Amino acid sequence: MPGSKEIRTKIKSVQNTRKITKAMEMVSASKMRKAQERMRAARPYGEKMRNLAAHISHANPEYHHPYLIERDTVKSVGIIIITTDKGLCGGLNTNIQRLAMNQMKEWESQGEKMEVCCIGNKGFGFMQRLGAKVVSHVTQLGDRPQMEKLIGAIKVMLDGYVQDQFDRVLIFYTRFINTMKQEPVMEQLLPLSGEKLGSPEGTWDYIYEPEAKVVLDQALTRYIEAIIYQALTENMASEQSARMVAMKAASDNAGSVIDELTLVYNKARQAAITKELSEIVGGAAAV
Repeated sequence: MPGSKEIRTKIKSVQNTRKITKAMEMVSASKMRKAQERMRAARPYGEKMRNLAAHISHANPEYHHPYLIERDTVKSVGIIIITTDKGLCGGLNTNIQRLAMNQMKEWESQGEKMEVCCIGNKGFGFMQRLGAKVVSHVTQLGDRPQMEKLIGAIKVMLDGYVQDQFDRVLIFYTRFINTMKQEPVMEQLLPLSGEKLGSPEGTWDYIYEPEAKVVLDQALTRYIEAIIYQALTENMASEQSARMVAMKAASDNAGSVIDELTLVYNKARQAAITKELSEIVGGAAAV
């Protein structure tokens, strides 16, 4: 059994750790509310862009935008994976990385080539260790992501699709369900399917100025950016929720460890007192 001094030192260490995890839990709870507000605030814009894209995709049949054209064969895949910049958020990053890795192995077995865009430091490091071809990445977005920081990395993937470097583009991120549940998902970003766009409530045509190609290029590009930004806000809300839950579990576990160590310390202290008393009584009897 370890000595009393070693046990006291370990108890102090666990108490200090619990103070840190408790503070991180409170910070994550505060950030979680703000992240959820940003996520909900981004949804109306994404929904409006979805409706607009649905209308204009059905309204001009003589011009088919590259984003809307299905490829006959798939030889290469572009992947956008969204993770966090920091850890200590439970299995959030592990789950989305496992989903992406399993899909990549499946595509590789089918002879498909892959190029990756990483949003978040954890995914960037994971893809580098995996040996994947990372063509663009963006990290350190902070708690309030700005679209200006994302555009460069996203444009690489969009240009690659238009130039036939990829036959489809998929996005991996963690969808926020509620505080206790977050779900890793994979969605097809390009080509845009009918299910993703939806169908307009009515049918009418537009008068385009200057021309349909220019308008569709701008509108559908904004639409793709809105989808990716919405996925990023979902991932950030999931991150703060997962971190709050993980830190709460760590604080509770630290409390249990302190209770166990305190019991061991009391037993060791009682054994030492009993031994000293026995020695005193034995010495007195010998005299």
